[in-house]
Amino acid sequence: MTANYPFPINNEYTAVAIAYRNTAMIADEVLPITPVSKKFTWIKHTKEEGYTAPDDKVGRKSRPNQISFTGTEQTDSTEDYAYDDPIPQDDIDANNIPGYDVVGKSTMYLSNLLELRREKRVADLVFDAAQYPTDNKVTLSGSGQYSHPDSNPLNDLLTRLDVPLMRPNAIAMGQDVWRVLRQHPTILAAIKGTGAGRSATAGEAGVIAREQLAELLEIEAVLVGQGWINTAARGQTPTFVRVWGKSISMMYRDVLAGPQRGTTFGFTGQFGTRIAGTIPDPHIGMRGGQITRVGWSQKEIISAADLGYLISAAVA
Repeated sequence: MTANYPFPINNEYTAVAIAYRNTAMIADEVLPITPVSKKFTWIKHTKEEGYTAPDDKVGRKSRPNQISFTGTEQTDSTEDYAYDDPIPQDDIDANNIPGYDVVGKSTMYLSNLLELRREKRVADLVFDAAQYPTDNKVTLSGSGQYSHPDSNPLNDLLTRLDVPLMRPNAIAMGQDVWRVLRQHPTILAAIKGTGAGRSATAGEAGVIAREQLAELLEIEAVLVGQGWINTAARGQTPTFVRVWGKSISMMYRDVLAGPQRGTTFGFTGQFGTRIAGTIPDPHIGMRGGQITRVGWSQKEIISAADLGYLISAAVA
């Protein structure tokens, strides 16, 4: 245990917090985490530079055309996110279940909530139409929505994938959208009609896997967020909604890119790792107790909005 901060970090519980992963979350895949300093800079490039190609012919004694690449330096800083859980000392002392760690269990619960809030931040950012250029977004309605029987989501997706200058290699959506797409007749027919010479009718029932849709669209990944969140205030009747709503975000994603290198739709800058620890609190109950804390420092960034395309209200 170290004492560099007023709230000491416990290596054992930090390991528990880092190891915990909620499988329903996709935020880390949509905006991959890259290490940064507490305050950091990242380079915002202009799309023209990568596509403006002056004359490259060189005379016998002339110099080649000189090209200078520029970029706008953006200054940012990570923000701290954390949760506390006050545990009465009576609860810690009364624990007589072999192998059950009260503080360790608290660390896991707090980690789950921490990931859920990050998932919500990423979903809200990625599905925010204001983040996208005018030509890189659309709101569907009526028969254009994929839940309408007359819609053609396959043609629509393929058309919109070709809009960004760098074709997206991943798409993100919520479970409500995926449930419609995976059993849509046009998509079923396209996939089943190309397998082992077998044909399929538009009205044939069935479902497809995410990998099949990814192959059909010629992208690397179909990311589906399945998480739920309670939007009601504490103490009120719960209201559960999907974290990822009814939109689709297409993005060119480079998981190895970062603030100073590579080109990617977005990333998450993270300072250090997720941390966890405890500190005594004499004000909990009669005998005092311990406060368990789990937290991290992050900043979600859309670094190249031109590399994305947003389809809002994809289903009704």
